Amino acid sequence: MVENILGCKWSIRLLECVADAAVRPSAVLRACPGLSAKVMNERWRKLIHYGIVRRAVFGDRPPIEVEYSLTPFGQRFAAILDEVRQLQSAVDRGDADLADETQTPLSVPADAGAPARLPDPSA
Repeated sequence: MVENILGCKWSIRLLECVADAAVRPSAVLRACPGLSAKVMNERWRKLIHYGIVRRAVFGDRPPIEVEYSLTPFGQRFAAILDEVRQLQSAVDRGDADLADETQTPLSVPADAGAPARLPDPSA
């Protein structure tokens, strides 16, 4: 699912734009030089399809106003992306504490000599 959602660089940029507050399409186009209205609308449709963004329409007849905002699921998704971004920054800086934070309970030190064992699911 994540690859389907983020398969385009503009999806992440749209999520960044809408993360703080509801946005109108014209504001997003101004904030994202190089983004076309066609691609923006395709990305919005995909984000709406996956339940990450909601679309609100105001007004019964033209001119109508449209705003996009994150759903509760979208807020959780954006928080995960922010964690990934922070992890990438730590990797890029060569942060020494990063190795301690990324070890999982299944990882075994190289000098342990025994192969890693998966936990017993029946326990």
